[in-house]
Amino acid sequence: MLLLAVPLGLAIGLSLGALGGGGSILTVPALVYVLGQDPRTATTSSLVIVGLTSLIALVPHARARRVRFGQGLLFGALGTAGSIAGTALSAAVDPNVLLTAFAALMLVVATLMLRRSRRTGPATAAGDPTAEPMLTLRPFSCSCPKVLKVIVTATAVGLLTGFFGVGGGFALVPALVLALGFPMPVAVGTSLLVIVVNSATALAARVSSSGGQLDWTLIGVFTAAATVGSLLGSRLMARLHPRHLTRAFAVLLVAVALYTAARAIPMLG
Repeated sequence: MLLLAVPLGLAIGLSLGALGGGGSILTVPALVYVLGQDPRTATTSSLVIVGLTSLIALVPHARARRVRFGQGLLFGALGTAGSIAGTALSAAVDPNVLLTAFAALMLVVATLMLRRSRRTGPATAAGDPTAEPMLTLRPFSCSCPKVLKVIVTATAVGLLTGFFGVGGGFALVPALVLALGFPMPVAVGTSLLVIVVNSATALAARVSSSGGQLDWTLIGVFTAAATVGSLLGSRLMARLHPRHLTRAFAVLLVAVALYTAARAIPMLG
């Protein structure tokens, strides 16, 4: 089992470093279907693995100025309430229903990402809306519609993070791109910061509510391999066109959604 964790961790880390997401949506099925964990233990373990990996993967993105720390921390803080509510809700849902809903959500998000990649050109620094602050005090100005979007989007992503036991990148990157207009490279970098915040919050809620036993040896090996993959992914991302990043993210979502659905739906009966 530990030997299998190494290639799985490398692949997941590569996705996380290059796409800012995919870590949890790959980690949960890998822990459940390949390494034999039950869904609730897997979702809790994934928070540890993805949270630590994202923290390390954040460093090269920050050095390349692809992280908006102010907006990312605000987004993570606003998602806290949603994360706690999602965690409480997940305890009342059958695990196979949870995984089926997970798959359906991934397909919806993938469709939206593919539609965007067809109609948008490459982002430019001049067209980056994240360069302008949403709120200033001197002189006072407020981009209130954008602030409201951030509040609603952050709460929704936090809810999904707690409910599905994921870092949130699978929902966060599309949210930053589709709802808030982030260029794809900036969305990838900023998403890692929010994933760290959301993972820590959701993990604290799960441990305090369930106190489940985790396989820390497996988590350690998985995390170490994922960290190496994430650093390689960060280098790869710097060489890819934003449109190609968007499409790669969407393809990843579709593949994992179909596999997860194929395993979970037959068990619903």
